[in-house]
Amino acid sequence: MRTFSGSEILVASHNTGKIEEIAHLLEPFGIKVRAASEFGLDEPEETETTFVGNARIKAHFAAKETGLPALADDSGLSVAALNGDPGVYTADWAETGDGRDFDMAMRKVNDALQATGAAEPWVAKFCCTLVLAWPDGHDEVFPGEIVGRLTWPPRGDQGHGYDPVFIPDGHDITFGEMDRWEKNKMSHRADAFAKLTQAFEG
Repeated sequence: MRTFSGSEILVASHNTGKIEEIAHLLEPFGIKVRAASEFGLDEPEETETTFVGNARIKAHFAAKETGLPALADDSGLSVAALNGDPGVYTADWAETGDGRDFDMAMRKVNDALQATGAAEPWVAKFCCTLVLAWPDGHDEVFPGEIVGRLTWPPRGDQGHGYDPVFIPDGHDITFGEMDRWEKNKMSHRADAFAKLTQAFEG
């Protein structure tokens, strides 16, 4: 694994919360986090069919445009009985003409499960792939996931996205019912971030 030896890293995202989360994670390593918005970067089209493929597109685009090492992620929900869908199209399932509607997206997933006739438990996992890319074209990949099952109807008003229908293994409440700090400790993103820190420890 190539270790990170610089003092600045670009987070290839316009999501303020995500940027703050990564900045907090990297603070102990003395690394300054720069946001894509500082450079006026557009978001490249995500044309791949895998999480790692789309994360690579974003990370390499940002590294090439700015000359800084860049970190990007792609994440989503994968349902076993739906052959891994919605997968990389997790956010697309929530798209409407007026923004994203995750209540609608959760209904779509449940309707698709009912149509398959699949018996419970409806095994599912949240996946997050982080890609750290350097301007010379090298990258390192850090995949994370958390396995669980889906439930219906949705439960809880915490979290976001599909959290109210996802119950992580070993628990009997959904991410939507869980304290967000408890959820953040075990999430797919936490798993990927824990692996990412290896690149900064040298």
